[in-house]
Amino acid sequence: MIAQEQIPTVLDHPVYDTDGNKIGDAKHVFLDDATGQPEWISVKTGLFGTSESFVPIHDASIVEDHLEVPYPKDTVKDAPNVDVDAGGHLSEDEEHRLYEHYGIDWDAAWQQANQPGTGGWAHTDTSETTDTPSTDTGASGDDAMTRSEERMHVGTERREAGRARLRKYVVTEEVQQTVPVRREEVRVEREPITDENRDAALSGPDISEAEHEVTLHEERPVTETETVPVERVRMTTEEQTDEETVRGQVRKEEIATEGVDEDRRDR
Repeated sequence: MIAQEQIPTVLDHPVYDTDGNKIGDAKHVFLDDATGQPEWISVKTGLFGTSESFVPIHDASIVEDHLEVPYPKDTVKDAPNVDVDAGGHLSEDEEHRLYEHYGIDWDAAWQQANQPGTGGWAHTDTSETTDTPSTDTGASGDDAMTRSEERMHVGTERREAGRARLRKYVVTEEVQQTVPVRREEVRVEREPITDENRDAALSGPDISEAEHEVTLHEERPVTETETVPVERVRMTTEEQTDEETVRGQVRKEEIATEGVDEDRRDR
């Protein structure tokens, strides 16, 4: 059973069935006027949370950060439609249909709620807090008054902030390199007839025609390319910690006195 002081930890938190399926988010808690204990909870269901279904939480339990109810998800979503804004109370007919849907014994529950000293079937919606002055005189019947205040708890959530990627593409660039090249040129040499070359010079006919050919060679630059690995590139992430200031509003109760002598109040 969910206690009344646990209501703030239930509202706006997920509601799951016993198979671990999320039904929706808890939006309203209704108290039994007879016992003052949480009796029903409305759950936002549907694709965008457009529907609101009622489910009894008498046998529900808080598990970590969510509420777990002993009913399948489909059973909760198919519950009879009830007007949540109808004065913050469930009519007897509405509650009868809900009990019947969830297979709860209506007669036994009705008799228990209508025993002497009980207040019937009305439930109070505790999803919003009003500024109506409290008439709390203390649970134990003494003259003390409890003063409460809200505390703000700040946490963080992880979300995607952007994406980075590596992309490889091909570019063509001009390169230049100077290399030496050689070539052959014809040079004509003339030498006079001497005693040393006379025999060679007179070895042929006296008068004749002749022809002599020389092949010339030269070098030309040629290029070829080869692919070689030059580096490895990868991306890594590193975590940076910044500080952000979060502001919010919290309410607290103040207790004022009337008809009390200010000089004697703290004595």
